[in-house]
Amino acid sequence: MPDRRRRNGPSRRLVRRGATAVACAVLLTALPATAGATAPAAATTDCSTLPWMDSSKSADARAKALLAASTQHQKYRWLVEQPANSPAQTTFSGVTYPAQVPCTPTVTYTDGPEGIRSTEGVTAFPAQIALASGFNTDTAYAKGRAMGNEAFGKGKNVVLGPGMSGGRTPLAGRTPEYLGEDPVVNGVLAGAQARGIESDPNKPVLSNLKHYVANEQETDRQTSSSNMDERTLKEIYELPYGIALKNGRPESVMCSYNQLNGVYTCENPLLEDNLKGELGFDGYVMSDFGSVHSTAASLRAGLDQELNRPVWFTPEKLDAALVAGEISQADIDGAAFRVVRSYIRGGLFDHPLPATPAADVSTAAHKKLARQIAEEGSVLLKNDGALPLAPRRGQTVAVIGSVASDERTSGPTAKDLCSMPWPFGSVGNTMVCEDVVAPLDSIRRRAAEAGARVVYDDGGDPARAAAVAAGADVTVVFGYQRLGEFTDAQDLTLDGGGDALIRAVADAGRSTVAVLETGTATTMPWLSEVDSVLETWYPGEQAGPAIAALLFGDANPSGKLPMTFPKSEEQQPAGTPEQYPGVLSDGETIRQVDYSEGLEVGYRWYQARGEEPLFEFGHGLSYTEFQLSGLEVSASGRSGEKGLTVRFRVTNTGERTGTEIPQVYLELPAAAGEPAPRLVAWERVTLKPGQSAPVTIRLTASDIEAGHLTHFWDSARGEWRTPSGVFTARVGSSSDTSLARRFTLGG
Repeated sequence: MPDRRRRNGPSRRLVRRGATAVACAVLLTALPATAGATAPAAATTDCSTLPWMDSSKSADARAKALLAASTQHQKYRWLVEQPANSPAQTTFSGVTYPAQVPCTPTVTYTDGPEGIRSTEGVTAFPAQIALASGFNTDTAYAKGRAMGNEAFGKGKNVVLGPGMSGGRTPLAGRTPEYLGEDPVVNGVLAGAQARGIESDPNKPVLSNLKHYVANEQETDRQTSSSNMDERTLKEIYELPYGIALKNGRPESVMCSYNQLNGVYTCENPLLEDNLKGELGFDGYVMSDFGSVHSTAASLRAGLDQELNRPVWFTPEKLDAALVAGEISQADIDGAAFRVVRSYIRGGLFDHPLPATPAADVSTAAHKKLARQIAEEGSVLLKNDGALPLAPRRGQTVAVIGSVASDERTSGPTAKDLCSMPWPFGSVGNTMVCEDVVAPLDSIRRRAAEAGARVVYDDGGDPARAAAVAAGADVTVVFGYQRLGEFTDAQDLTLDGGGDALIRAVADAGRSTVAVLETGTATTMPWLSEVDSVLETWYPGEQAGPAIAALLFGDANPSGKLPMTFPKSEEQQPAGTPEQYPGVLSDGETIRQVDYSEGLEVGYRWYQARGEEPLFEFGHGLSYTEFQLSGLEVSASGRSGEKGLTVRFRVTNTGERTGTEIPQVYLELPAAAGEPAPRLVAWERVTLKPGQSAPVTIRLTASDIEAGHLTHFWDSARGEWRTPSGVFTARVGSSSDTSLARRFTLGG
């Protein structure tokens, strides 16, 4: 969701363009905490004398002391974002509170899956789907730490991200904000990023996992019900949260807009029973903007804080619910306690935001990291020898496509597609990266080093572009696809006539490389006509250097697809109207979305149905070749508490140094009723030509328990179980595995 709390005006790095964006910004900022009364100046308080400011005490003790010193309506302030976070203000959109107890911090929320949004002087990192393609936990942590530092420097100390999704349809508008279709990848990388955001004790920033839960589409997202069985909820949609909570320990979680089985998630008992109970979350739950529909039901279910302005958690409504016996004092005290404790535990009370935000917080190290994410996250989908480019003196490289350049001509530019387009729509309705390094500029510089020349065409006229390609030795043609919040994609084709453009260029040129900047899968009807395809997603402000390095072989592609690419819109798991976008019965206002595919999400569906996709989950080529061999599996420990060790060898059989990401999948015994093997682990392995290295992946009992890697959810018993029988470990360079070994966990 967008940052509706504060805006710093036009952004030099990430800004909105166009009348539509201005109208949207006015709508979203019509209810901020900026036009209300402030409390009269009070006598200066010595904060060191207050028990809630005593850093030698535990966060629990400090939070209890603060609430013990608070009036009822001071407690209410913590239950809504604006009054909780602006202690000097007393009136918010006509709702009045008493002045807050002294020495409470100013807190500012900001959206930021891929960077600190709507803020000048920050780094525009690649989209989250690119981060997922790198399968690199260290990089996810580093990105989180960089985002946390940039947020604090800009006067923001809660980042609304990272986000997670089940990835049940590639048409979902927020696909680029999330981490693909596998629950373990989602949980591990989101946990690492959340841990990074909260990692600097001197610049404390809280992270926020979102959107809990089953918020899988933008179509009628506020008036739809995600309907599924308990096992599907546990194994696909809640599992990433369980993993991220254990690995990242974020201080907050955001409940989503949608209903789950007919009950809005922000008033659904699963907040208390599942999230706080079974998953053990002890931070605070905030709503999405406008996702609260009740006072008593929401508070009782476990919602702690209403986002933005007071609507349902106003003093008047809370007082009335308390008098009516619909809520208890314990409900109020518990919610306020969880918010205050997280603020204290996360360091917000002890490290106030800078009085004056820095003008520019994007460092050289952050730019280097943005380039690293773009390089690691780009996926070489096809290569028939056109890459890496090796132009010689006197040769010509044609670059075609408007998004290759930062100059505005016939379509969107590199500025428009560098990061997450927000929201979905035309050029005038997106987030723009002002400081992007355009691919065209980097390709020109790199080609010049070899004595080659570059010619450019914006692709607005396919016939003209084909003529340019016909006169070149090799053509690099850019295709794009816009995707973002508020609207799902209508299909999986390229925007701006991109498919026709690539086909025209490929028909005319000698050698054609397609570079894609998209937020999800595309169907590529021209695939057989081009020599190479490089998927770069939304590659961030360092798009140019990263793409040029990959094209010319200065960097060797290593990214793997975190989502399956179907051959057509019809070839996908949620393929019926009942499954997506759901149906509206006569007179009904809630769209019913039937998750009847159950566990068959993403690669599991394709394997269970024997369907061959365009590109399978985990697919990604390199400029070298790798061979996997010698798979061995051993289990140890008592029954039900087994550790698992997987060993194999990776050999670089090619002629370039490269990085392979072998993936480990587990096939559970038939008694478990699982549709296909599931991803449980992976490893990044960098090898020189001819080099071979053993890989050992140890999954401890706690690893297995955290990710339920050998378990299935037994709905009849209401518990996770490890099935008895024969397991199979499968290892491969993608979900299309090449090695297999059977083993048991009994004993």
